[in-house]
Amino acid sequence: QVQLVESGGELVQAGGSLRLACAASGRTFSSYAMGWFRQAPGKEREFVAGISGSSGVIYTYYVDYADSVKGRFTISRDNAKNTVYLQMNSLKPEDTGLYYCAGAVVRVAGRRQHEYTYWGQGTQVTVSS
Repeated sequence: QVQLVESGGELVQAGGSLRLACAASGRTFSSYAMGWFRQAPGKEREFVAGISGSSGVIYTYYVDYADSVKGRFTISRDNAKNTVYLQMNSLKPEDTGLYYCAGAVVRVAGRRQHEYTYWGQGTQVTVSS
């Protein structure tokens, strides 16, 4: 049974930083794409960042970011720890929301929610002005 467990969300002031983590268990992690989504109160869940799975011996990854976070957020993965991270810098109040980790069953996934099969329960990020 695949499980994704997020951590790291908390209350932070605007301009601050947070690092979210998503620990995966229950399957081989390194080969598959992972993503981060978020949902603000009263809004639909939206794509934040995505990272591809490894392509073999040479560990090169494709990454993608929503325009609203590009240059401020960085997605990364540590396959030895079965964990994907989201480093969030220069946080803004509009970054507030419930952040979800998502796992795909393909090596490269896009920005649409239906491309991801597994979901965590979310971790709350609140940015005060």
